Amino acid sequence: MAVKVLIPTPLQKLTQERAEVECQAGSIDELLESLDAAAPGIKNRVCDDSGQIRRFVNFYVNSEDIRFLEGTATPLKDGDVVSIIPAIAGG
Repeated sequence: MAVKVLIPTPLQKLTQERAEVECQAGSIDELLESLDAAAPGIKNRVCDDSGQIRRFVNFYVNSEDIRFLEGTATPLKDGDVVSIIPAIAGG
């Protein structure tokens, strides 16, 4: 499945300054592997040592938070748009 991934600015140095990357994946788990193959080191930035997405990083599939879908097992289909959104704290 061809999936478009929207890359946040802090991670774009790993994607050669590209804000969008296309990956082949059928789930978020597969997307993380595909993305890391295309942009080495990116998985380490968004996942912890156990391979789970860090709690301060949010993934959305077509504007739906994967935490309310099936997490990293969320299925992807051709044409889906996945957004990686780092949490921002402040006050």
